[in-house]
Order: sequence, then structure tokens, then C-alpha cells
Amino acid sequence: MTATGYALRSSPEDFVVIEEPLYPPSGQGGHTFVYVEKRGRTTEQVVRDLARAAGVSGRDVGYAGRKDRHALTRQWLSLPGVEPSEALRFELRDARVLEATRHEHKLKTGHLRGNRFEIVLRGEGTEGLETLRARAVELERRGMPNRYGEQRFGLDGDNAERARRMLETGKAPRDRRAARFLLSALQSEVFNAVLAERLEEIDSVELGDVARVEQSGGLFWVDDPERDRARAAAFEISATGPIFGTRMRAPRAGVAELEQRIFDRFGLPALESLALPRGLRARGGRRALRVRPEALEIEPLESGAGLRVRCGLPAGSYVTVLLETLVGATRDAGPRSRSSDGPGEPRVSSG
Repeated sequence: MTATGYALRSSPEDFVVIEEPLYPPSGQGGHTFVYVEKRGRTTEQVVRDLARAAGVSGRDVGYAGRKDRHALTRQWLSLPGVEPSEALRFELRDARVLEATRHEHKLKTGHLRGNRFEIVLRGEGTEGLETLRARAVELERRGMPNRYGEQRFGLDGDNAERARRMLETGKAPRDRRAARFLLSALQSEVFNAVLAERLEEIDSVELGDVARVEQSGGLFWVDDPERDRARAAAFEISATGPIFGTRMRAPRAGVAELEQRIFDRFGLPALESLALPRGLRARGGRRALRVRPEALEIEPLESGAGLRVRCGLPAGSYVTVLLETLVGATRDAGPRSRSSDGPGEPRVSSG
């Protein structure tokens, strides 16, 4: 797709992320859910500040997913044994507690429905507004590629290569969290490679596919392609790609052959004999090849050249991939710096 002159994240206010929780706090229990707005800080940094303010360990602070640093974001976190009225008075650096409500248990990773985004793209593009709006309609109909964004692979883009060396040598970083980041980058790169081979058919399924039921998340093997292609066209089901691991459900027929070719390209052993450095596990799974953006809107800016894009995305998908699919390549104007969230920058995603 033709590159554009759009700039992304010229200021934190140009990149707004609002978390959509999986469930609301109940109003009672031994934990307090706090709704925090932060600007220019990682979730991990805010976690440390909250822990100090509450007098608890950082390990006791719960959150559903990390949010972008170079952005204005709102998300829920949880604290044990803190009065909601006390939490509302916490003084935090470049962050504030907007709401505080009791709940029965700690907020766990993954306990979110998705995120809503309001993104400002500044500059001049190569395509008109009506063309982009027509493309947005098509993305809502067919879905967007569920590719992992570049942020997944670290600031220097070498996380996946470091993971390959880790598997070859059996030597992992002492920091197990860092080792898991590296492994997930390689899993993501393999998935992206499979997706690239099937990009033109992400709204269809093939014999032997492991398909995902959109409403329930359940998986099944496609044995009647004609029937299931109609379901895929109606966005009832979607084909999936591999997140390699020892318990990954493998496809069948031609789809299995395609994925094996990709595994061979990356030098991966047979999954049943996959050996990982001590302390690491890779159970694996399946990831849908596409996701559907919700309420995707594009408007011209009120002043100056550029666009305002609003949408919702399910957890784990990348808004940068949506923007690339919609308008082409963008220039990230945000500060380029290493964060404390692990190897490279935290992801710009819906997780």
C-alpha cells in the first residue's frame, strides 16, 4: 500500500486508549478497583506508584493488560485492602485515579473485552476521505488482518531472532519474564508468516482449518468447506493460525502442510518434541487470522491537515495494524525510548 505523510502520536493526546473491562466491579469485597488515567507513562510505572501509595507490594496490584506509554490512556487496576475513598486521594506522577470501587478479587491479566481508540493522524495522505471510508466499510465486513504489530518484536526488532538463538542453544536470559517476551515474539513472527500466506482469504476457510466460533471462542476442524465458507462470510467463524507450542491444536490436510512449511522455514522441531530452556513453557494455541473493528469512523480534523480515527478492537489486536491497513504506512512521531516493560517498547494494541 502506498506510503502516506501521516504522523502518529505527535502528542499523547493524539493517541487515546480507553479500556473496555470484561466485567464491572461489584461494589463489595476485599479489593478495590481503581480507574486510572495516565499520560506518557507505562502501566508498570503506574503500578509501582500505586503500590507505594497503598503500602502494598507491586505483585499485589492487578491489571488486565498493559497500555501504551506515549498516549493518554484509561484502564482499571486493582489494589488489596485499600479504602476507595483513600485511593481517590492518591497523588501519582502524570496519572490520576478517576474512580474507585470495591470488588471480590484481584484483577487478572486478560480480564478485558478490548479497547476503544481515538487516534489523530496529522499530515496529508494520498487518498481521499470517501476512499478511506469505503475501505473502512470493507474492513468491518471482511475483518482486518490480525497481525502482530512491529512493537511485538522489540525496539530493535530482534526479539524473535534472539528467541531462535535461545531455542538453539538452550540458554535463556536469567530474567524469566524477559525470556517469555522473547519466546512470544518468535511465536508471533511464525503466526505473521502464516497469515501472510493466507492474506487474500482471511474471510474464508479451507478443508482442515482449525476455525474459531466468533461468539463463543470455541475451536473446530473444518470438514465441510462449502457450509463453513458461508458461515465465515457471515463472520460467524474465522480461520486461525498457529501459536506454536506443545499443546497447540494442529490443522489437517493442505492447511497442515502450509503451516509445516512455515515451521520448517523457521527451523522449529516437531511440536511434540519441542524443548525449551528450563523454567519456560510454551503450551501454544490458535489465533484468529482476522478481527472485526467496531464502530470504525474517520473524520477530517477540525483544524489543520489530518484525520481523526475512532474504533473499538478486541483484546490482543493492534491498532497500528488497523491504521496501516486503512491509510498505509504512518510515521510514529512519539519518543523512541526503552521502557521498563521488557525488551523493547510495550505494544500498541488492544491488550
